[in-house]
Amino acid sequence: MSADPTCTFCRIIAGELPASTVAEDDAVIAFMDINPVTAGHLLVVPKEHHARIATIPGEIIARMMLVGRQLTAALRASPIRTEGVNLFLADGAAAGQEVMHTHLHVIPRWAGDGFRIGRVGRPAPSRDELDRLATTIRGATVE
Repeated sequence: MSADPTCTFCRIIAGELPASTVAEDDAVIAFMDINPVTAGHLLVVPKEHHARIATIPGEIIARMMLVGRQLTAALRASPIRTEGVNLFLADGAAAGQEVMHTHLHVIPRWAGDGFRIGRVGRPAPSRDELDRLATTIRGATVE
């Protein structure tokens, strides 16, 4: 898929905008997030422009995760405070995606850092509801 000249990440990949690059290969680039949740927050970005995860070839998604895993290990080996790590990918604006170029967040975490992903006051669903949802999703699965 070709680059989008209006996409911030495509412009970083093209060298038109600066980035503090941590890792790069033919498929992905990883750089520091300019609006970090915590110190050391990284983004792993496919070099091809894809707004949604569903359009990215499987081998590119796999590479993003492998680089995310390597960066997790690097964070833990570094002096950057890292008691835990979140790998987070938002798909679509409603999920919190701000740049419409798929990217994997690698976020160093520690107790009391203030960042939270969690349920917001809704009761847990029943097993019947979970089974119904599972059946619905299985029926809609595409490759």
